[in-house]
Amino acid sequence: MRLPRPGFRTWLFLLLLALGGGLALLDQRPEAPPGPAPQGETGEPDYYLEDAHLTRFDAQGAPHQRLTTPRLEHTPVDDVTRLTTPHAQLRDSEGRQWLADAERGRLEDGQRLLTLEGQAVLTAPEERWRLETERLYYDSIAGHAWSDTPARLSQPPQWMRGERFDAWLDDNRARLTDNVRGHHPPAPQEDPES
Repeated sequence: MRLPRPGFRTWLFLLLLALGGGLALLDQRPEAPPGPAPQGETGEPDYYLEDAHLTRFDAQGAPHQRLTTPRLEHTPVDDVTRLTTPHAQLRDSEGRQWLADAERGRLEDGQRLLTLEGQAVLTAPEERWRLETERLYYDSIAGHAWSDTPARLSQPPQWMRGERFDAWLDDNRARLTDNVRGHHPPAPQEDPES
């Protein structure tokens, strides 16, 4: 006695069943371990985050420093957190907002000192002034921002350049020192007939 030959649907069912079983076996394999951690001259980082938002609070519990970065990594050897293209929002004691951006950044000294490097920019939107320099430091406890590299401070249409810059955000004062030059156009004259 001969069995009937399996039809097309039967073969298709058996093929799908075999593929499903094979995929189920592949799914049970252990996941591949993560790739090696990035290393630099300061050793291997103990952690790194992507698309990170950090908020620092003052003694009264109000947020006074926010940092946004696409990537940060912390190295325990020097206790430094390195930031890629950081954007900072700083608040002074009066609640005014200051903005800072750069190509690279570092948080050190117990996360108190923020260093911005590579086309660092500090702006005060309410006062419409902008500082541009290569390296900018910000002490979050003292509210002191400074640069030891040449800086350009502008409040259109005027601008000034100097070798060193200091700003005390809480006191709303700033100064440029050493080889200071500037451009201060005269105020437009009002027409007496109008």
